Amino acid sequence: MTTKQYCEKVHEQDHLNKLLIPTMPIRENYSSLMSLKDAGFNLIYEPSIMKEYKYLVRQEIIGKIGRISRILAKQDKILIIRSVWRSFKHQRTIWDNRVVVLKKEYPDKSVSEINKITASFIAPEGKSMHATGGAVDALIFDQKTQKIMDFGTNDGLIINLNEQCYPYHPEISDIAKKNRKLLIHLFESEGFVVDIKEYWHFDYGNVIWAIEKKKKNAIYGIVKV
Repeated sequence: MTTKQYCEKVHEQDHLNKLLIPTMPIRENYSSLMSLKDAGFNLIYEPSIMKEYKYLVRQEIIGKIGRISRILAKQDKILIIRSVWRSFKHQRTIWDNRVVVLKKEYPDKSVSEINKITASFIAPEGKSMHATGGAVDALIFDQKTQKIMDFGTNDGLIINLNEQCYPYHPEISDIAKKNRKLLIHLFESEGFVVDIKEYWHFDYGNVIWAIEKKKKNAIYGIVKV
């Protein structure tokens, strides 16, 4: 499969998923949001743009993250938690910040054009899977090199948002492919699905997870706190 064919396939599937999201039933299991910081795992937490961010996930996800952390510890690696549950305000802040950056980058583009570019990687408030408590953004820190691993589009914690962020993009280095394979395998082994456009984003229990896993329903809806 060529790079062009792969990217077209991703765009088609992403479009289909967005059409399917409103049709997927949610049978909420009402599991609580819990802070990963209270679990005592050896994790690195990326600083949040929100003050007093608590790194909340659904209760079932706590154990999954713990098992991933322990596997990585045997390899002298540490899981980096970038972001988990987000409030609508949090999601809106991320959206607005991205819009500001894009306006500077593309001063001649219209508001609608800027919004379209923003939406290619950032969901509007109310539509983000992070609002369900079932989404986890993660990277990996290698203790041997004392660096965040190379995933192809990141400089440490900073990720350049482009088509090479698609998990299986052909035009990334062999090292980046190997590192992505490790990260994705760890989460998939715990029942997560990797986001079709973001190698660092994993879903469990929410509607995207249900669509990708061909479930009859999701078990996590939006949680407002």
